[in-house]
Amino acid sequence: MQLLSGDARRAVFAPLDDGALRSETVVRRVGSAIALGLLGEGEQLPTETDLATMLNVSTMTLREALAELRKLGLVETRRGRGGGSFVQARDDVLAELAEARLSELGTTDLRELGDVHGAVAAAAARLAASRASRTEIARLRDIVDRLGRAGTVTGQRRADGRFYVELAACAQSVRLTMQEMDLHLELGQLPWPPASAPELLEVVVADHRAVVDAIEARDPDRARVLTEQHIDRRTHWSIELRLGLAGTGRDALSRQEVS
Repeated sequence: MQLLSGDARRAVFAPLDDGALRSETVVRRVGSAIALGLLGEGEQLPTETDLATMLNVSTMTLREALAELRKLGLVETRRGRGGGSFVQARDDVLAELAEARLSELGTTDLRELGDVHGAVAAAAARLAASRASRTEIARLRDIVDRLGRAGTVTGQRRADGRFYVELAACAQSVRLTMQEMDLHLELGQLPWPPASAPELLEVVVADHRAVVDAIEARDPDRARVLTEQHIDRRTHWSIELRLGLAGTGRDALSRQEVS
């Protein structure tokens, strides 16, 4: 478990790709890491100099991002001895960031992201059915149980993300585990569908339990197929949310034209 924690931290602070809007990218990366629980409540971020170096951005860009994170209420900066920038998890802000990110993506982007996640998670499930120990399978079941009991959107999202990371770990593959973490930093920027339709949580939990059952039964093909089907379903949910946002935007524009 400690190895996963270290890998997760490296994924959070991995260098950003070159491109525009880098301060916004830093905000999304940190917000996603908070939403997924990779950065915990009250956790201190690295110093500005260290963090800028880790993310491969200028100090000025990083300061702009930290200023925006402070404005959003996701980071608190304390001065003096023992000071620094500290994480604050706010469900309302994270939900707003997720909706804004969803509005920027097209349905093709969402489908392709789902395709990649499906390929990685399905491969992990197939291998886990052959390689996972009883202890690892029990841990997967415990995570699914915690997901079902989670009373907040943040708690649900974190348990769900942990399920996929542990699934990759059960495949005994560090590379798959790192890929899953990288994917969830991107997926964590999008809305959690059960937040808008709570009944979907029961579907997520039931699907995860079916995958764990297949892994325990040492049925790699079933584990793979069930995982692919579930992620296809989630991709469909995300596309429906995106189309709903587009519809809301068109309705608002129509109202403005009428007035």
